[in-house]
Amino acid sequence: MGTGNKFDPTLFRIDDISKTSGCPLCRVMRRELKNRGIKKLTVVWSPEEPAKPLFEGDESGKRQTPGSLPFVPGVAGLIMAGKIIKDIANKE
Repeated sequence: MGTGNKFDPTLFRIDDISKTSGCPLCRVMRRELKNRGIKKLTVVWSPEEPAKPLFEGDESGKRQTPGSLPFVPGVAGLIMAGKIIKDIANKE
């Protein structure tokens, strides 16, 4: 799920999306999945609260896009790739 404004990749977890908390993107996705009738989805997420941006927005009122440290999204991707490989290996 969201890696924006997160700093600690050691906090990532693999769970069903229904067990997530504290992640703004997870909250939006839970609502959207419920609207579509999807009850289960395995996700990589972090309970770490996103860091507050230095500037909440510009004078037009537009919110600042969440930033990521270069390694944090990659770590989340590798965790999910490992989960997928394990699932495939266990099915064969």
